[in-house]
Amino acid sequence: MTDLEKTLMDLCLPLVDDKQALSVKTMTSTNDNEVLLYVYANSEDVARLIGRKGMMASSLRQMMSIAARDIKKRISVKFEAY
Repeated sequence: MTDLEKTLMDLCLPLVDDKQALSVKTMTSTNDNEVLLYVYANSEDVARLIGRKGMMASSLRQMMSIAARDIKKRISVKFEAY
């Protein structure tokens, strides 16, 4: 698990009920200056992570953007339910 994956996992873990079902994966991007992170969880937990009007998701993306400054890359965080 990369540092960015661990950081996002640490941010999301307290927000979900089913901690065992939460996973964060780094996906390859067509752009070398971008890191794609996907958060996988059950639908109820994904709804909680996205929040009302996307406020929680926006906050998580902002925090991850700050975390990615060290590697000088743009970061995208996407939420997927299974």
